[in-house]
Amino acid sequence: MKKKLFVIFTVMLFGACTPKNEAVKVITGKDYELKIASPQKAVLVLFPCFPCDIANTKAEAGFLKDIEKQGITTLLLNYNQRLFLSDSEKKEYAKTLNTILDQHNVVTDNLYIGGFSGGGNVAMLLSSYLIKNKNAIQPKGIMVIDSPIDLEALYNDSQKEVAKNVDAEAVAEGHYLIELLESTLGKPADHLENYKNASPYLVSCKATNTIAYLKDIKTRFYSEPDLEWQKQQKSRTYEDLNAYKLEQASKTLRELGSTQTEYIATQNRGYRANGDKHPHSWNIVEQGSLVKWMTEQ
Repeated sequence: MKKKLFVIFTVMLFGACTPKNEAVKVITGKDYELKIASPQKAVLVLFPCFPCDIANTKAEAGFLKDIEKQGITTLLLNYNQRLFLSDSEKKEYAKTLNTILDQHNVVTDNLYIGGFSGGGNVAMLLSSYLIKNKNAIQPKGIMVIDSPIDLEALYNDSQKEVAKNVDAEAVAEGHYLIELLESTLGKPADHLENYKNASPYLVSCKATNTIAYLKDIKTRFYSEPDLEWQKQQKSRTYEDLNAYKLEQASKTLRELGSTQTEYIATQNRGYRANGDKHPHSWNIVEQGSLVKWMTEQ
């Protein structure tokens, strides 16, 4: 009886001293929120939509719920008040990313960078910069969620939205984007080189100055080309959508030799946090598939 009690006591003692999962460490900075998983299997850096913030990402990106329990450390950033980055901004963002991760001793040998909408543009441009300049941080992969990666097409599509005058929100956004792009890059017809340098990709000329640096890492391009919804709500065709440009970018990456690029067209996942159906949404990403993609060799 004494021996039995000793065995039970020993199991209880050592079982209590060996935690199965250590608590997630949460660190909040001026423009970031870092959740360090233990054990850590991968790091996911996310840029918000243009011009959103961390609070919006946390509210809308349902796949982030308890993702740390799957061994994924997350770094959510506020850094995205634009659709593209200047050379000085790329340098600044890279320095900031290194500083945050170094300061908190985050292992970066399996790091992924992603973003939704304009944040996906930033993710592509920054990842290309990191690889090109042999930065200490070398992303293993990127994920781009329904992003307007072709700024020439975005300008032209915005003009179409204004001319169609079908949806008030699309018209207002169209006016805003036309003014923004003209004031920063000029008109594409007169300044195509500016658009080629600023955009992650241009369909019209298969611009590879950015995506060429991504051909040797994993790339995922997510979209939900809900053609019925787009036709009814916005009077758009497939060629008008971000989905079309993302699919073309993935094809070009394969032509460059990539064997790790995926174009993922989802179905019936596009819902906002308030329950509204909208294919332009963080929620087209599914957690299980994402975690497997980041953690498998």
